[in-house]
Amino acid sequence: MKDAGFRSGFVALIGLPNVGKSTLLNQLLGTKVAITTPKPQTTRFNIRGVLTEEGYQVVFVDTPGIHQAQELFNQLMVEQALKAIEEVEGIIWVVDVAHRRPREEEQILKIIQQAGKPTILVLNKIDLIKKSELLPLIDFFSKLYPFEAIVPVSALERDGIEDLKKEIQKILPEGPPYYPPEMVTDQPERILAAEIIREKLFMLTRQEIPYSTAVVVEEFREDPEKNLVYIQATIYVEKESQKGIVIGKKGELLKKVGTLAREELEFLWGKRVYLDLWVKVLRGWRKEERLLRRLGLPWI
Repeated sequence: MKDAGFRSGFVALIGLPNVGKSTLLNQLLGTKVAITTPKPQTTRFNIRGVLTEEGYQVVFVDTPGIHQAQELFNQLMVEQALKAIEEVEGIIWVVDVAHRRPREEEQILKIIQQAGKPTILVLNKIDLIKKSELLPLIDFFSKLYPFEAIVPVSALERDGIEDLKKEIQKILPEGPPYYPPEMVTDQPERILAAEIIREKLFMLTRQEIPYSTAVVVEEFREDPEKNLVYIQATIYVEKESQKGIVIGKKGELLKKVGTLAREELEFLWGKRVYLDLWVKVLRGWRKEERLLRRLGLPWI
């Protein structure tokens, strides 16, 4: 039998906002499929990343950070994470050891206990704490739950990534691969383009602005002869005042967002990119389901 002994399965990356789940996913895959910023709640929907190595394939599901959500949009984000936990074979719980939030971590632990699935605990950002603090943390968490493994890593520094891969392989059931070996994500290119643009907005704007923006790719055209991708995208904001901030003085901020996004997409795809950005106001889009549907977000 061709796939005898081969292991495969879906594994959810879960945790509080801003613990480094997306950075960890990108490092496990060796390429960028999820956007990352220092701001919490950057990830808005479940993103699949596929890692195929000798003898196994794991399909990671990177989830939005689990938090107490007030607005409809954030509630739907958290629902995405909880739904992913139901549908996977295993769980990776990512904890930021440099910025502990014990009360909120307790809520995540309850979710894991209810799921009852093989779980690996990843203690992330170990580069930001003293080595003497690590062993007591491992001891503390080992008494909370029978984790399959507790793996200290620094996703940013790639420290502990190979150890984590070995532990993930152990929790996968036997089965054939779900995707071709060269595939790293099932995320459409137009969604990745929208996400990269949104990442740059998160990096270049402050306070409420990043959370009030949504990016929709209206047109996505490829010209193979010119090795060119044409993208027309709209950045939606909630207020007229936010529109002025996103555009910036003499259009400088919008131009910078476009330049950074275009350069990254060209690097990722190995093609020239023409990026045409517009900014529009859609009042209260985070609060109403009909407006969320109008934006065509991947999970609405």
